[in-house]
Amino acid sequence: MARSSREQNHIRELLKVLVAAPRMRFPVRRGTLEATKDQGVYLIFSPKGRVLHVGMTPKARHGIWQRLRDHLATQSSFTNVYMKGDGSKLRSGCSYSFLVVTNRRHRALLEALAIGHLCPAHIGNSSVLKKIVAR
Repeated sequence: MARSSREQNHIRELLKVLVAAPRMRFPVRRGTLEATKDQGVYLIFSPKGRVLHVGMTPKARHGIWQRLRDHLATQSSFTNVYMKGDGSKLRSGCSYSFLVVTNRRHRALLEALAIGHLCPAHIGNSSVLKKIVAR
């Protein structure tokens, strides 16, 4: 099997694992955000289970935990655009799931595949994704 075919199959398998990952609710105000500080890909869901956002951690120092915290603090294009500048709306029944993916290229490819398959309500503008996939 060619390397690219193996990689494609691996990314498809990662998508299955990401979609099946347990969902956690965003914490109430002053509650603890339960997420890893590792790098990976995450999904944000509406209270009704619709995928609102697919994201990855291209360089976040504290990984997925930091990115989700950024969304709560309205420090992302997702919360600025889709949530109308109010990340605290995520605390009203929204949930998230994530998958640790250490390989930077695989994170970018998984994010792109997840966006294509899950059709989130908001698609960010990841300039890092464009650079990595172009390699």
